Amino acid sequence: MRTIDLHCYPNTEPWIRAQGPYVEALSRYWHRAWRAKTEEAVVQDFKDAGIQAVLVAFDIETASGTPPCTNDYVAKMRDEHRDTIIQAWASVDPWKGEIAIQEATRAIRELGMLGFHFHPIMGHFSVGDRRLYPLWETINALKVPVMIDVGTTGMGAGQPGGMGARLKHARPIPALDDLAADFPDLTIVAAHPGWPWIDEVTAIVLHKKNVSWELSGWAPKYFPDALKKDIGGRLQDKIMFGSDYPSIPHERLFREWEELGYPDEVMDKVFHKNAERILGL
Repeated sequence: MRTIDLHCYPNTEPWIRAQGPYVEALSRYWHRAWRAKTEEAVVQDFKDAGIQAVLVAFDIETASGTPPCTNDYVAKMRDEHRDTIIQAWASVDPWKGEIAIQEATRAIRELGMLGFHFHPIMGHFSVGDRRLYPLWETINALKVPVMIDVGTTGMGAGQPGGMGARLKHARPIPALDDLAADFPDLTIVAAHPGWPWIDEVTAIVLHKKNVSWELSGWAPKYFPDALKKDIGGRLQDKIMFGSDYPSIPHERLFREWEELGYPDEVMDKVFHKNAERILGL
């Protein structure tokens, strides 16, 4: 079965540096060292897992003061390994204003990237903030999708004050719902299950035709029962696979997805057909 992984970070030194002060906190959260690999080792991980990866750039420079893992970097990594890395999500820091708008245009027109990924908690913004609407208008005009993290994060988890991150920035209602309503032609992918607001994401995905859902960053055995039922039922045409690499080993993800017991027809949709149809991959 073709397996498209929509949410893979480069896991190399530029990506580690881009996370700045959160690296140590992530090591504690995942109970292992958060260390960089070489590009060759990362690509080999993808090959060993049998996936076709979509890389994710990372830019939270305004909030973190650290240099981004740039669009040029992930686009180059994609271009050098097209047999394994089929596309890449661009990233722009919304707080950079006109610079972000110009970079968004360049990422699509010059680098040929898939669309954009946003990490609201770590970027310290809400996608429903009207001050950011000129950026969404630009992306909408470019006719490319966005993937937006929802729910809590391991970045800063368990630290005093969550290291300044505010969970409300990634609450689906009202932010994601407002964005989907105000830009009905914008293809939106909610990234991660969205705990503790999984039911809110379910409601939005069912209500808004332009919103779909990839379930990276969680071990499938921990999906709530209602979500497990919906994946095989009313949401089966909206769910897509992502790993959040390097967070959880692919071997574990595939084993636990299989243990959920869905028929091949549903698994085909989750692992590739929905991404092909919704994102043109």
